[in-house]
Amino acid sequence: MSAALHLAGPQDLGRATALVAAFHGERGIVLSDEARRGAIAPLLEGVAHGVFYLVGPALAPIGYVVVTFGWSVEFGGMDAIVDEIYVRPAVRGRGIASDVLAALPRALAGAGVKALHLEVERGDAAARRLYARAGFAARSEYMLMSRRL
Repeated sequence: MSAALHLAGPQDLGRATALVAAFHGERGIVLSDEARRGAIAPLLEGVAHGVFYLVGPALAPIGYVVVTFGWSVEFGGMDAIVDEIYVRPAVRGRGIASDVLAALPRALAGAGVKALHLEVERGDAAARRLYARAGFAARSEYMLMSRRL
């Protein structure tokens, strides 16, 4: 099973939306189909704020990863956040997410990204182990805080 990353384009909206809906269903994220498509479409059309990668064969993807971009004085320039990463349940446990997390920093560093961040549920031990193996470390003195607008 290939964990190759393919930058998704407008022609991938149906595949991308179906994968995101599956992930959101698993995680209990409530979002209308219209809002979901509205959040995905700009990424596929090349908006500068982020990218949507399909994982695996381009025409039959097994997952996806969304990366959004920001700016950090602390890290010396452009930084990125893994907003969502998903691998279909039927192919989990085969190292696909690990391969994605290994390929992603190389691709992003080549584009000038200085730091890559992600968010994980404190109680999700399996995800925390996966991310630690990929080189991510908790910053014990920091905590991500959010405000919905």
